[in-house]
Amino acid sequence: MKVWMAAALAGVGALCGFGTPVPAGENPVLVELYTSQGCSSCPPADELLTRLAGRDDVIALALHVDYWDYIGWKDIFGQKAHTARQKGYVRAAQGRTIYTPQLIVGGQDHVVGYRPMEVADLLMAHKARPDAVHLALHRENGKVVITAEMASAEPGEMWVQVAVFIPRETVHIERGENAGKTVVYSNIVRSLDKVGDWDGTAPLSIAVDAPADAPLAVIIQRADYGPVLAAARLN
Repeated sequence: MKVWMAAALAGVGALCGFGTPVPAGENPVLVELYTSQGCSSCPPADELLTRLAGRDDVIALALHVDYWDYIGWKDIFGQKAHTARQKGYVRAAQGRTIYTPQLIVGGQDHVVGYRPMEVADLLMAHKARPDAVHLALHRENGKVVITAEMASAEPGEMWVQVAVFIPRETVHIERGENAGKTVVYSNIVRSLDKVGDWDGTAPLSIAVDAPADAPLAVIIQRADYGPVLAAARLN
């Protein structure tokens, strides 16, 4: 396992404007952070995700992996499923190695380490693209109703996924590389499940079970860890 040891960028005003949304279309940009409480390089990226989580034009999700647990601190949010998802992205990109921290923007652009300038540029590039899919969500009779139709993208095999997340938790880390640190984590993914397949040849309309007391995001993505075509959230 390799870990990118990127130095934190200091003195860059407000993390390159991460508090100010870029001009955007309707669809927010999905940003996935693969992180671990056992990785000493991760806290700056965790803070970056917290800043991104406050933006309306971004859906920022933290997926805690489990492959750092052996060094003395078990990440209380870590899941094998998150490690498997990260490996899926690496295979799709024809890579060989997984890293923490690693951000994946729009399901296709990988940023290893703490690189806020690069993330800012990618967000602007993704927001400049026309919406590929029109996606809408609402709660009804204890379910989440998901409707979608193609916009500028071509039909093809897509995954419809639901990510349930915890908005914020503060954790005091007692052992491992971050021993003694107290870290704030945002939008911590509790579960990320595929709830359907869609080929885009007809409008999508499905109702899925979801906890009423937790925020969630719906992600429509090309199959086999391809680009994210649309994402939306419900609080």
